[in-house]
Amino acid sequence: MSEQPLRVLGLSGEYRPTSKSGMMVTHALEMAKAAGAEIFFWDCNEKPLPFVGEDGCWNNPNVKEFQELATSCDAFLVCSPEYHGTMSGVMKNTFDWLYDKHIGGKAVGLMCTLGGMQNSNTLNHMRIMLRWLHAWPVPEQLAVGHVKEAFDEEGNLTQEDTKDRLQALVTSVLNTASMLNS
Repeated sequence: MSEQPLRVLGLSGEYRPTSKSGMMVTHALEMAKAAGAEIFFWDCNEKPLPFVGEDGCWNNPNVKEFQELATSCDAFLVCSPEYHGTMSGVMKNTFDWLYDKHIGGKAVGLMCTLGGMQNSNTLNHMRIMLRWLHAWPVPEQLAVGHVKEAFDEEGNLTQEDTKDRLQALVTSVLNTASMLNS
């Protein structure tokens, strides 16, 4: 009997997968795929999620599809830009559509991108939010400061240390998800 591959959902706190946060999630998902995971990326530009409380939002087909996908996944790799000392509104609204029944008891890897110096504000805020959702953010995390210099023209990470830390984060998420699923 063969084991099913872990299903990993990538979430970006920006609207385009080509944004810096989207690129971080894409790199993380590719590492997860190389380790045997089945990967998914929710593109908020292609399938936007309405603001919670907006007219008709509770019956929005994107919301239903997003929640079903999240429920079917074993782990999450998420990255938000830091705006004014915290996660982006896009990231917060994305998580506002998830509840314990969708993400509770599942491993989450946290990343953030910053235009200036790296810090942990956004990561800490996401940890607090995930604790309320009963999710399991892994201890490893990644803040990428001076993000405009973190990628080359082809979208590759320029610093070996950043690649190594990203790989450690992804490995921790996959190992934690495996333990939580056993």
